[in-house]
Amino acid sequence: MTKHSAKRRVLRKQRRLRKHAPRGTPPGTMHADPNAPATSIRIIAFDSERLAEKEIADPEELRDWIGKWGTIWIDVTGLGSIDKIRSLGEVLGLHPLAMEDVVNVHQRAKVDVYRDYLFITSRMIDDCDAMQSEQLSFFLFHGVLLSFQERPGDCWEPVRQRLRTHRGKLRMTASDYLFYALLDSVIDSYFPVMEMLSDHVDLVEEKIERGEAQTPIHEIHRLRGHLLMIRKSIRPHREMINELIRNDSGLISPETRIFFRDCYDHVIQLIEMVDTYRDLTADLRDFYMSAVNHRMNEVMKFLTIMSTIFIPLSFVASVYGMNFEYMPELSWQLGYPFALSIMTTMSIGMLFVFWRRGWIGHRDQAFHDAESR
Repeated sequence: MTKHSAKRRVLRKQRRLRKHAPRGTPPGTMHADPNAPATSIRIIAFDSERLAEKEIADPEELRDWIGKWGTIWIDVTGLGSIDKIRSLGEVLGLHPLAMEDVVNVHQRAKVDVYRDYLFITSRMIDDCDAMQSEQLSFFLFHGVLLSFQERPGDCWEPVRQRLRTHRGKLRMTASDYLFYALLDSVIDSYFPVMEMLSDHVDLVEEKIERGEAQTPIHEIHRLRGHLLMIRKSIRPHREMINELIRNDSGLISPETRIFFRDCYDHVIQLIEMVDTYRDLTADLRDFYMSAVNHRMNEVMKFLTIMSTIFIPLSFVASVYGMNFEYMPELSWQLGYPFALSIMTTMSIGMLFVFWRRGWIGHRDQAFHDAESR
């Protein structure tokens, strides 16, 4: 078992252990992953003139903030404290099924419409390991955006800095535009990962052209696994964003829907890139197998030619090695040079015939064209 295969098995086992609730569990039941980080709640409240940022320990403190600011972003990190998450849902009046989906982090990107809010899930790729992705959950209200992420570390720090420094129009917009800014950052975080995989694909192609034996096929397999994981993460976003564009609940303004179209275009671009690289890795795998078969054919051709040359030489040597008493050439003074001359002439003649037929001295033109791509 390779190191990469062992790592993938460990990750799959961890996902099985943490994602699925026991059979027969009542709907809306939340189960915490024992390995999940502790839950922390940070509030960023702002309007066009002011901004306040605070980390709170008790969700009940939210009652002192709601309704007193233009927009409130409740940024929750870590899903290890079920009591705190449940209390947060009670303060904001969130549906138990939606809260269950927040904790059970196997959800695909989707949009669920409730009476007073939208529940949206997304997936953020790990920029260091494309085999891992993290579920993000959002509750979009009028004037309030609640976000959940599995663990610390995200791609939203530029958005926070824009809020703190009053750059752009984030401070002058509502919660729907803030949600767009966060989702746009999540979608854009896929592009550096795709560029990294693109460079890796080029590197594997160079290794195949150099004739490296074992490494490329394992790297191609690993690349296809990464691309499959990215495809599973990004593809549902197309339907999710399309649903946000068509949504008529009033929680997303017509002006913000135009910006979601840009997110939709980025998702389509990412899906096309993933499909292109998957096809390219399939071509690389075929190219690698063709290169291996070609090298094997070259070896077999060389061995066959050598065997073909030495068969008649062995025949001559065996005839004159019998040493029968009445063989006429045994007492001939020039017999030995004559036998060597026959062997040399036969070898040169066969090499000339092989060369004229293109069996030696000529590389396969199709393979040569493939290598010079």
